[in-house]
Amino acid sequence: MDRSSLFQLIQEQLDPEQTGFITVENFTSLAEHHELQLDPSKLEMLLALVQSNEHGHVCYQELIELLNSKRSSSFRRAIANGRRTLQREILLDETGLGVYKRFVRYVAYEILPCETDRRWYFHQNRLCPPPVFMAVITIVQIMVFMCYGVMLNKWVLQTYQPDFMKSPLVYHPGHRAQIWRFFSYMFMHVGLEQLGFNALLQLMIGVPLEMVHGILRISLLYMAGVIAGSLTVSITDMRAPVVGGSGGVYALCSAHLANVVMNWAGMKCPYKLLRMILALVCMSSEVGRAVWLRFSPPLPSSGPQPSFMAHLSGAVVGISMGLLILRSYEESLHKQCSWWVLIFSFVTFLLFAIFWNIFAYELLGVQIPPPP
Repeated sequence: MDRSSLFQLIQEQLDPEQTGFITVENFTSLAEHHELQLDPSKLEMLLALVQSNEHGHVCYQELIELLNSKRSSSFRRAIANGRRTLQREILLDETGLGVYKRFVRYVAYEILPCETDRRWYFHQNRLCPPPVFMAVITIVQIMVFMCYGVMLNKWVLQTYQPDFMKSPLVYHPGHRAQIWRFFSYMFMHVGLEQLGFNALLQLMIGVPLEMVHGILRISLLYMAGVIAGSLTVSITDMRAPVVGGSGGVYALCSAHLANVVMNWAGMKCPYKLLRMILALVCMSSEVGRAVWLRFSPPLPSSGPQPSFMAHLSGAVVGISMGLLILRSYEESLHKQCSWWVLIFSFVTFLLFAIFWNIFAYELLGVQIPPPP
């Protein structure tokens, strides 16, 4: 039954006076008579919606939103403002789960701060589509690194090998007219240590985030961090090349860490303080290593070493755009004013960076090292 037909049926049979509310008993009878099927998660959400009303009534406009689509913001507010909580045990107490469902439950407690959201995700989760984006990106990065490692016979500090910078994937200020380099640099890495760090974080943090929030949101966040990284370098460190997927990785990590801090009391992941400290130490160490390679190269080189500004710009993208994405689980981003403010700010930055790359290098007389 489609949305308009269900709305008309409820109005005619259960709410002829058009009060906007119906009792649960009447709706249950209607559902049984017309054989409307509700999955366990929607039954639980219906219970929470009813409990938020002191008279035991439910607004059937919100009910139809629940039956036909994802939760609306008004439905979320109804649950949040309810005087009673769900009359069920927490998700951690579920028994008899298979390996996959236990993993889904683990991901829910790792990513989501609200028990209602966790249950909704737990019941709605399907393995189709699978979280392929972060896995594919990581596999391609590993394959590219191995190809260049074999070709150059060098597995650490590859940027000191002259042939490395000749790759069409590396961003170099002398080749900034080749637009794809602003994205493709994420497949190249300084060495095994940078690749290992990025791949580990992408799989440990990126895959669970993609499982919960979907491929569209996480790929948007990751690629926004990547493009922001190369453009920031082209503005702030104009003579330096860029390699590595750190812009996208730091966008994911900073968004997740900021979400944990903002919802500290609701996050139930074990050892969260210790894990946050370790993550911050590792991320800070990676930035420190990049700064050291940029300004105090351990070996003689023919030109500037890759910039570290992509790390910082990725973190800024994660804390701003990424935090809003992670806090808006199952909500439409396009309905939020803050989302459009962030999109406008990001587009403004993109336009500024484009004009900067077209005109500023010549106007400022920047001495760009000769492209390889």
